[in-house]
Amino acid sequence: MVLITGCAAQPVADTAPLKLALLPILDVMPIYVAQEAGFFEKQGLKVEFVPVGSAAEREQVVAAGQADGMVNDLLSVALYNRKDTQVQMVQFARITAAGAPLYCIVASKQSGIKTVKDLAGVAIGISQGTIIDYVTNQVLISQGLQPDQIQTLAVPKLPDRLALLISGQLKAATLPEPFSTEAVQQGAVLIVDDTGYPDIANSVISFRKKVLDEQPQAVQKFLAAINQAVNEINNHPETWRKILDTYKLVPANLVQTYPIPKFPAASLPTQQQFDAVVQWAIAKGMIDQKVDYASSVKTP
Repeated sequence: MVLITGCAAQPVADTAPLKLALLPILDVMPIYVAQEAGFFEKQGLKVEFVPVGSAAEREQVVAAGQADGMVNDLLSVALYNRKDTQVQMVQFARITAAGAPLYCIVASKQSGIKTVKDLAGVAIGISQGTIIDYVTNQVLISQGLQPDQIQTLAVPKLPDRLALLISGQLKAATLPEPFSTEAVQQGAVLIVDDTGYPDIANSVISFRKKVLDEQPQAVQKFLAAINQAVNEINNHPETWRKILDTYKLVPANLVQTYPIPKFPAASLPTQQQFDAVVQWAIAKGMIDQKVDYASSVKTP
């Protein structure tokens, strides 16, 4: 249902729609609120959603030009731009904050693991070569573990990682929220989350450079609608709880209870944040040269 407030909505412009590749994650909530509240329509903008089931599928869809933009992360941007500039970040989508983590490291109840120190030498289930890999390493180092004490195991599919953890076949895993909350409800033990590390854990809204070069006004209108939606969510979170269910952003059993996070005001990652991710990716052999920060951000 489109909610109409104040004056009548402006007619939608006769232009090609912006297409967004979106995972079913909390980070995309303002985009769906902007649609449901009619904020895109009021900007004279058409927006279409391209649902994707994994980060890999998202990258393929955007790289193929089947979507114009996405909610992704700094590592994803660095990988896109490792040879030349393919995508540019236009603002943060979400930043971790107290009480609202993006990622948590949890242990199975059978493991006996209770503290970060207990994780030394333990294989932690992750999605290798992704932002989860980066967050796991950086948070544990910040918590006092040495790099050679951090062991990981590639379990790329989230449902598999969660199931192996709950069954005890995996002693520990890094899970995105709200799946870490679901794991804890099933007996897993929260060891550490990324709250307190906003430079490490965040997500961004990015567009293909070609789209930003050719349709800057459309992206400006998109961001205006998104930031209006952010204000709506932050000021009236319960009004928009239905979005969690409509777009399957949290498991069904958490729809009525999961805390709706605060979303950040319009801002961009710093060069320091981006360069830290790039240096980590170089050390991991994922890219072979520095990726330029200035070319990877854009203020439409």
